[in-house]
Amino acid sequence: MRRFKWTSGGGEEPEGEGKSPPAGGSEPAEQPAHEQTSSVPPPAPASESWMPAGQEAFAADEPAPIAAELQPPEPPREPEPAREPEPAPAAPAAPVAETVQGMYEPERTEAQKAIAAETASRVSVVDEQPPRPAPPDGASEEEYKWHTYRVYPSGRPDAVEFIDLYKAFGRNRILRGLNMGLPEGMVSMILGPSGTGKSVCIKHMVGLLYPDDGDCLVHGDSVPNMPDDDLFEMRKKFGLLFQDGALFGSMNLYDNVAFPLRQHTEKGEDEIEDIVMRRLNEVGLGHSKDKYPNELSGGMRKRAGFARALVLGPDIVLFDEPDSGLDPVRTSLLGELILEVHRDMMDEAKANQKTHLPTFSVITHNVMMARRVADYINVLWKGRIVEAGPTHDMLNSENPFIRQFLAGESQGPLTMD
Repeated sequence: MRRFKWTSGGGEEPEGEGKSPPAGGSEPAEQPAHEQTSSVPPPAPASESWMPAGQEAFAADEPAPIAAELQPPEPPREPEPAREPEPAPAAPAAPVAETVQGMYEPERTEAQKAIAAETASRVSVVDEQPPRPAPPDGASEEEYKWHTYRVYPSGRPDAVEFIDLYKAFGRNRILRGLNMGLPEGMVSMILGPSGTGKSVCIKHMVGLLYPDDGDCLVHGDSVPNMPDDDLFEMRKKFGLLFQDGALFGSMNLYDNVAFPLRQHTEKGEDEIEDIVMRRLNEVGLGHSKDKYPNELSGGMRKRAGFARALVLGPDIVLFDEPDSGLDPVRTSLLGELILEVHRDMMDEAKANQKTHLPTFSVITHNVMMARRVADYINVLWKGRIVEAGPTHDMLNSENPFIRQFLAGESQGPLTMD
């Protein structure tokens, strides 16, 4: 039998082939019987070798690899595309309810209805501005270019509201389409240059003047359309502090403050005394009740007028230039007094569950007082509101006129003209 060995070409070659026989020409001796094996098929050509490309030949005494090890590696499988999640089964359609316009919308749940009702009951805080109104008759758009008519929301209803109100005295037009509100339960300021119609607004609130056009509402009631009896009753809602106090010179301080109670109520003198002394002590004049107006300083007369404005327990208190004639220190003290009294009246109104919260409105052009006292600011110019809103919003306004006026600067849209 012949034995084979591996060649470098991948084939098999019988041992001894290609070599000359040993000397003597004799054939090699046969192998023992136990080394005999079955015949092996002829080797395949080198080009058809079953060895993988790059595989080194095995040694002669190395066992041949099994078939599974010699199979070529499987190519990498491509990842299967991700399957889209199957859509959830559609929920059953909600019942629909017909709206007023004839359209259909899904019927809301009880919780949604409760939330909607609560939202509707609150005052809107969304700053939705109406279209810009046209300038008044005879005025150009250039004259009102600084009037943005922007109104920052206060979050409260208006105790007093002016609606497109016009007022003129002969050829002098004062209010020219005024739209303004005084929020309930706040200290509001009406600011503006001198002669722009601030005091005229007060006279419309209490029915001393009637508008040429437009309307003025007090707690939702139209003042110009009130019968006389209702008008007189409505005026009891107001307390008014005049510019100079407007005290009766022939009466002492006590009688001046007691005058509204004696005039408009049927209270006894003991009850009147309790109310008068409480108000005088609030403004720091309890020890001066027997003095006459000519014996009082300007600041004392202001405080006495303030006490008289409070004795009827008004819902709305108006201050017409309360700082006029006062030095800066007394102006600051009066401002603190206004805040203190308003705070006390708010607590009292809430404790007694009054229908309306006390509303204070200060007419002034004193910017420093407005910064200290005001919760809400209306800036009036040329008979219309330039801008209005809570004090913080107004002090941060980007309107050049508002910034100039509230900062008291000389450079800006407002001039001496």
